[in-house]
Amino acid sequence: MGRRSDKKNNYKPRQAGERRISVNEEATLLPLLYNSLAKEHSKTAIKSLLSKGQVLVNGEVTTQFDAPLHPNDLVTITYGRGKVVFNHPMLKLVWEDDSLIVVNKKNGLLSVANQKVKERTAYQLLSDYVKKTDLRNKIFILHRLEREASGLMIFAKNKGVQAQLHTNWNTMMTNRSFAAAVEGRPEKDTDLLMSFDSNGEKSTVYITSADSGTETIMRYKLLKTNDIYSLLELTMESGHKNLIRERLGALGTPIAGDEKFGAQTNPVARIALHAHKLFFIHPVTNEEMCFESPIPSSFISLVKK
Repeated sequence: MGRRSDKKNNYKPRQAGERRISVNEEATLLPLLYNSLAKEHSKTAIKSLLSKGQVLVNGEVTTQFDAPLHPNDLVTITYGRGKVVFNHPMLKLVWEDDSLIVVNKKNGLLSVANQKVKERTAYQLLSDYVKKTDLRNKIFILHRLEREASGLMIFAKNKGVQAQLHTNWNTMMTNRSFAAAVEGRPEKDTDLLMSFDSNGEKSTVYITSADSGTETIMRYKLLKTNDIYSLLELTMESGHKNLIRERLGALGTPIAGDEKFGAQTNPVARIALHAHKLFFIHPVTNEEMCFESPIPSSFISLVKK
């Protein structure tokens, strides 16, 4: 999802390699560009700027040659590489603005590099993507979702946003929920699980941040069960380091496919954990941004009667 800002909030400081045109009367885009750029570009070159996504109206890329213009509109021509489309079978770009990127990761893709895999990661794919527009662009890690988990992740596009979210993680992340298909059925239909990790050792977790030694509070709710498998919703109420696998294993209901923490079966050929909901306060606009990724159908099939 995304929210359309008021026009005046789309205006940004002038960047190197761009030209701005203020609209004074009713017009259409292509004739305005012809009139304004005729001394610098041919008509073919101007059409190319449009087709390559290098023309913005009030901050939004516009390729429609007959787009209507109104007094006080602002047309910006960028002479960089234009708008780049992100496309990868393991990673879907859900939403993006100047501060953040939200993606939906498939299981099997690492979020960040480890000792064995350096390049084929969500971080590297997104880093390459933002650099196609400008080689100076970077992305910054906010949390990790391990290889066998799927679902929603968020990355920052500058250090200030990264620092603000890390510092205020528990208050700005208003809902982080996961869906897990577990073996058996928990004794209670809902309960609050707490854990504390302060040994300083790197443990196997699904969501981590730069901080360690923080208390984790996690509430689970039973969504559906056939007593062989149960589908749980897990909501993280506080803590950067969320020991989901460990806590469910200790509860006697390990995540299906998670042999390390006691699972006896692997019915979906992966660890059955999915980052289902990601709600947060935008660090720039202060709006609550709400994203949901559907629970995988393979998880739902496990709990059918």
